[in-house]
Amino acid sequence: MGRNLKSAKAAGSWLESITAKYLAVALDDDGIDRQVRVGALDIGDVRGVKIWGQRVAVECKNVATMALPAWLREAEVERGNLDALAGVVVHKRRGSRDPGSQLVTMTLRDFAALLSGARPDEP
Repeated sequence: MGRNLKSAKAAGSWLESITAKYLAVALDDDGIDRQVRVGALDIGDVRGVKIWGQRVAVECKNVATMALPAWLREAEVERGNLDALAGVVVHKRRGSRDPGSQLVTMTLRDFAALLSGARPDEP
């Protein structure tokens, strides 16, 4: 049986919830939680994630078919809307419900920003 809108929303909410809970515990930060909808400007699915004192936009995807380029574009828009250091995509790892086993994808630019604490200059 395929997904309908209700089951798709439930799957997305599940991944957002386990991602937020996992990060809150792993980073010992009770300020990390699911992001409430804040109007027209999307700022990601998990709020309160920071590194080097700067925000990180976290977009969660729980779908059967990966669309990494589109997801990364979405994460970049959210990064800009949030004025964050980086934007990352957490996506469901097929066959695993373990929160720590889910996958994270980002651009090399965002990875460098996370490592250094600063956005690299554009080429």
